[in-house]
Amino acid sequence: MSTEGGQSYETVERGLPGLRGTDHIGFTVPDIDEAVRFFVDVIGCIQVYELGPFQSEDDWMARQLNVDPRAIMKKLVFLRCGFGSNFEIFQYIAPDQRTIQPRNSDVGGHHLAFYVDDMDAAVRHLEAHGARILGVPVMRESGPSGGQTWVYFLTPWGMQCELVSFPNGKAYERTTSLRLWHTADPGG
Repeated sequence: MSTEGGQSYETVERGLPGLRGTDHIGFTVPDIDEAVRFFVDVIGCIQVYELGPFQSEDDWMARQLNVDPRAIMKKLVFLRCGFGSNFEIFQYIAPDQRTIQPRNSDVGGHHLAFYVDDMDAAVRHLEAHGARILGVPVMRESGPSGGQTWVYFLTPWGMQCELVSFPNGKAYERTTSLRLWHTADPGG
């Protein structure tokens, strides 16, 4: 088996050289101001900076961003969210824009998961801010994620999110040193 460059997969080094982790997760929203208010006021993220608008008269947008060449990036807002990843939120105006939010089962489906120390308090907080909670918190008792409680919720524009909590660690952590972070030490 070989790659486009003619080298076999066996001879190509695995993994990105110098990889440190995820810098940010980018996603597009229908109303950037509504999304920023939600992530700052309800979730608790911090706005770091914003850019825009931006558009190009040539094919730069298509070449660099895989969007319609006439797309306009109305605004980009960069948010920091606790000890997790940063979010880069976009609002675009584009001739070929699709506006249907994918479900988890759709290709391109996704969700953002937020770790919380107190699931009940977090659910009450979201409900007080009008978020739609899907079902009830589920406690996973067995398997590699045993010890985890989770529940899905929707943002005001319908994006899927999840709350997760595992204050005593997940079951897989009993047999490995590999952890996202140590829940007893919020600094990592």
